[in-house]
Amino acid sequence: MPRSLVVVLLLVLSASVVSGQSRPIPSPESVLGFAPGTDRQLPTWQQVTDYFTALDQASPRVSLRILGKTVLGKSFLAAFISDPATLANLEQYRTIQRKLADPRLRGAGELDQLIAEGKNVILITSSIHSTEVGGFLTPLLLADRLALAATDEARSILANTIVMLVPSLNPDGVDIVGDWYRATLGTPAEGSGPPTLYHYYTGHDNNRDWYAFTQPETRYTVDSLYTPWNPQIVNDIHQQGRNAGRLFIPPYMDPVEPNIDPILTAGTNALGMAISWRLTADGKRGVATNASYDQWSPARQYSLNHRGVRILTETASARLASPVEIPFDRLGTGRGYDAKVASWNFPSPWPGGQWGIGDIVDYQTSASWALLVEAARDRTGWLTSYAALGDRALAADHPWRADDNVPAAYVIPKAQADGQALHRLIWTLQHGQVEVHETRGPVTVEGKAYPAGSYLVPTRQMFGGYANALLERQQYPNLREYPGGPPKAPYDVTAHTLPLLFGVEVAAVHGATPEAGGPIDEVAEPRYTVPGLSDRTGKRIGIYQSWSASMDEGWTRWVFDVNRIQYTSVHDRDVRAGNLNSRFDVLIIPDQRARQIANGLGPNSPDSLQGGLGDDGAAALKAFVEEGGTILFFNSATAYGIDVLDLPVRNVLDSLKRSEFYAPGSLLAVEVNHNQRIAQGYTAPVPAVWFGNSPAFEATDSSRVRVVARYQAVGDPLLSGWLLGGEKLNGKAALVEVTVGKGRAVLFGFRPQYRGQSMATQSFIWDAIGQSVVP
Repeated sequence: MPRSLVVVLLLVLSASVVSGQSRPIPSPESVLGFAPGTDRQLPTWQQVTDYFTALDQASPRVSLRILGKTVLGKSFLAAFISDPATLANLEQYRTIQRKLADPRLRGAGELDQLIAEGKNVILITSSIHSTEVGGFLTPLLLADRLALAATDEARSILANTIVMLVPSLNPDGVDIVGDWYRATLGTPAEGSGPPTLYHYYTGHDNNRDWYAFTQPETRYTVDSLYTPWNPQIVNDIHQQGRNAGRLFIPPYMDPVEPNIDPILTAGTNALGMAISWRLTADGKRGVATNASYDQWSPARQYSLNHRGVRILTETASARLASPVEIPFDRLGTGRGYDAKVASWNFPSPWPGGQWGIGDIVDYQTSASWALLVEAARDRTGWLTSYAALGDRALAADHPWRADDNVPAAYVIPKAQADGQALHRLIWTLQHGQVEVHETRGPVTVEGKAYPAGSYLVPTRQMFGGYANALLERQQYPNLREYPGGPPKAPYDVTAHTLPLLFGVEVAAVHGATPEAGGPIDEVAEPRYTVPGLSDRTGKRIGIYQSWSASMDEGWTRWVFDVNRIQYTSVHDRDVRAGNLNSRFDVLIIPDQRARQIANGLGPNSPDSLQGGLGDDGAAALKAFVEEGGTILFFNSATAYGIDVLDLPVRNVLDSLKRSEFYAPGSLLAVEVNHNQRIAQGYTAPVPAVWFGNSPAFEATDSSRVRVVARYQAVGDPLLSGWLLGGEKLNGKAALVEVTVGKGRAVLFGFRPQYRGQSMATQSFIWDAIGQSVVP
């Protein structure tokens, strides 16, 4: 046993003896040194690990597993919690769960026995977003309460349930945020977020990775918890802003992703309302339902696409672990309710007052406990509806979808211009439990023949709805704030069509499903390579990293790292120092607002982090490009580039209102000029760009501007998602290259490496870098 654990166990033993009575298991306080919910106290990840390790040693109801190492090398934990007899026979219960999920594995007449013997499998995940610090602590209290088994409710949960508890989906962030918080206590920066991303690559976007599987933490959760178990219920613990309701619980707002089985939507609604009822009866005020959050994208709704009801809880935040005072008259509105007015979905407004980490932990723990109690009371009902989902998935009429707009299958030819993109598509589908087959004979779709041996994805399979969601083009509903009013913003984005994002040809087959063999073996994870750049040292590339941290910057680093392309992170002071041509050939400014780039962090931040590029940085960038350098500006950062480099380009969408033009994360068609040197590697069969409140360009001096990609001259360019005012884009440029002195600026009016997913447009980056030395 490691010496550090021995020390922890000795401290636990001494702290657990109170007035001569021994506590059967270690308390969280005995390991942390403070009670969870104490103002201005946050644990380190080592302390969290020590607590669960001690609990595993002391309790027969807890079994701790280390699923792997995070990006920064920390242990990723999952605790299985149930009664001792269940934990001793987990494999038996996993077999029952698999048979309940898949009717192909069940014998005739076996279902009733499986339901009688099976357990509710519930996954609880926490603190994926590390500034939501209550999630560092709530799992400890839940584990303590279950391990003690001191109440009838706890014993009922343990008897009927297998709880898989993930203390943090982002252990690295526990220390990134916690270390920053402790270092800034008593300073003007107390309670602020850190100046770096709290996930090394993704920041807040780590909760948008649930179908792309780019990060190891996502994969551990999917590979070790979802795929082996496919839990009936998932409780995802989050926090929200502080000035409206105290807690959100489903039902979600519209829209509902059309490929989610209505059983799961109804189950989510019923369980969420039961939790709200219980909390309100227990005196919890400020609980909102049917508000703020929608049920659309599989990027954050993985469980609803994989047989699991998803109970998202969003508790009001403080200033990290520092309390705030919120008078009642300062409470505002959430989407779908007013925090000062009682309504059907917000029946008991909070009266205002002090709000702190103790309140956050109390609300979170109460909501999760109510979920566990309600699920345990109706174990049979949950298992019965769970089994029905499998039968419906295999039904010929696709009862999991309200309309009949479901193809029989998708055919994917193996002869593709981008073999890496094809490989990634097949790997991504299989990683989400989609079965991929090969056609036995040729298949003709809309007059085009695809040869025998092509990949085939039938929609009549266990996760056919999930496959359809990723392969079809999204038609997001035209929702308005009120009749005739402005568009009602989605919670996140509106499109997730993998063939368009990856640049792979896929054809929907209607009618009979083509004959095919059994599911193919899983393909290996792709190894990405960019010819001329991967594993080379020739190009001197700098990626700008603002202290006002940008998620797009993190994704840019991930794309470079996964392709093994060398770069240097460049901070404000590096740019302001000038003489950039001596160090770099290419600079990349990821998606970020111009004001953030120019001004950076404000006066409440430490002196060394204040300010952005400022006038000195702008002058240095202009000198760099005029002397032969290349700068790539992504999406919103193009406004900064146009300004500081005085480019002969304007954003034609700059002054439009949302009622005139709106595109909140959609895939749009473009026309690519392959004669331009930075378009020569682009191969997508359907040219598309990821457009999320992006710019569109018009040249004011065409002699200096080369248009690489533009929108069609007439018609609506929408391919997938939601677009209002598409005619405003007609004939405008999406990607331009501008001469500046001896160098050039490349303006991307989209995110070419969007969340690591827009693989099709990454070639524009590589070609722009490859052409970075101008003769």
